Amino acid sequence: MHQATVRGFDVRKAVFAWLDARNRKPKAELLQKPMHINPKTLPKSYEKSTIKREINFQYQEARGNNGNQIAERHGYDMINFNVPPFTGREMDYIRQAVENQKICGDGPFTRKCSEWIEQQTGTAKCLLTPSCTQATELAALLMDIKEGDEVIMPSYTFVSTADAFVLRGATAVFVDIRPDTMNIDEKLIEQAITDRTRAIVPVHYAGVACEMDTIMEIAGRHSLWVVEDAAQGIAATYKGKQLGAIGDFGCYSFHETKNLSMGEGGALLIQDAKYISEAEIIREKGTNRSQYYRGQVDKYRWMNYGSSYLPSDMNAAYLWAQIELIDEITAKRVALWNQYNELLQPLRERGILELPHVPEGCVHNGHMYYIKTKDLDERTRLIDFLKENGIWAVFHYVPLHSAPAGLKFGRFAGDDVHTTRESDRLVRLPMYYALKSGEVDYIVEKVKEFYHV
Repeated sequence: MHQATVRGFDVRKAVFAWLDARNRKPKAELLQKPMHINPKTLPKSYEKSTIKREINFQYQEARGNNGNQIAERHGYDMINFNVPPFTGREMDYIRQAVENQKICGDGPFTRKCSEWIEQQTGTAKCLLTPSCTQATELAALLMDIKEGDEVIMPSYTFVSTADAFVLRGATAVFVDIRPDTMNIDEKLIEQAITDRTRAIVPVHYAGVACEMDTIMEIAGRHSLWVVEDAAQGIAATYKGKQLGAIGDFGCYSFHETKNLSMGEGGALLIQDAKYISEAEIIREKGTNRSQYYRGQVDKYRWMNYGSSYLPSDMNAAYLWAQIELIDEITAKRVALWNQYNELLQPLRERGILELPHVPEGCVHNGHMYYIKTKDLDERTRLIDFLKENGIWAVFHYVPLHSAPAGLKFGRFAGDDVHTTRESDRLVRLPMYYALKSGEVDYIVEKVKEFYHV
């Protein structure tokens, strides 16, 4: 029987609403012909479109399958893993940047962002950069890392952590991680230290702090630098201290996947004021241009080696719109994290999955929610199952020591007990500012369905 409703649910209306939300008009086939409720009877011109998937969701709801969750998903084709944060003020501020006639680096919005981070973290200086990668490179230059030096870091991290030091000729020395936090195992750092070691780079995975008291104590006894890779750590703390503001240098990321974004961007946090002048020179192509703009010199000159580490003020304008709402953004992400954690407890209690651990004294920022499966095969099947059900879940880092460049530029100190095994089991679930509570319900339901719970 040709019909457009089942149990009172108007499927045709759902299609038209979907199109209207995208400023599109329905094709003539949908206007002129009766439509079966079964999505297989949609016009052929829609077969590969997202409308067919949407009709399928509505069809399942009409039959009573996954009702609340499917209804919550109305209007969506796929729950993405990430959607860049957007507050609604970004375009106004970008327009202001253009009207300021200052769209290169270190304009008004760059200063606002930098000053806010300095006040928030208590750091001596914050320098916005085009990426966290370049912030880390700037730190390596300030430490005068040279060929033959060694820098200790986890293998379970993004390539930028190592690249910044390998570019200077250093060897990346990889240390095993703690399976509970996926952070570097602080108890294994000291045995990796040699007479060539210059620095330790703790990576605060998922916005959960490394054991910084121990790391700072080890660094102090061995006269080593500490560079915090806090790419995921904005607004997270360790014993009341902001991540990125504990070591000698801290590096933030404002990539589109992070809690706050400027598209591509980052920041270097400097703890000791004596390095500010040199950092400004390196960041400004090796010139003392920053001093010139402050009226401290009558002209700027080439003073040292350097590069261009300044982001456009339009990018900073985008970031400022989110800094203004950082408390709201963080609270929303933490609430979604807590929702995941509560709903997935039954699977943890049955020993089916492992869930994130946040040590005492650490306050996370809801950057990421991950689960751990039994093994790589199970993880692959779970990711595929979720994708088939409209959920984009992903794994994360391939350990650097196993990569071609890792074999060339680094070495693993001690045994790889946890790094490879834990990385093979980890699945990241969708997490972003615009994610809906009902979508989290749906994601968890599908995870439970996979495990027959």
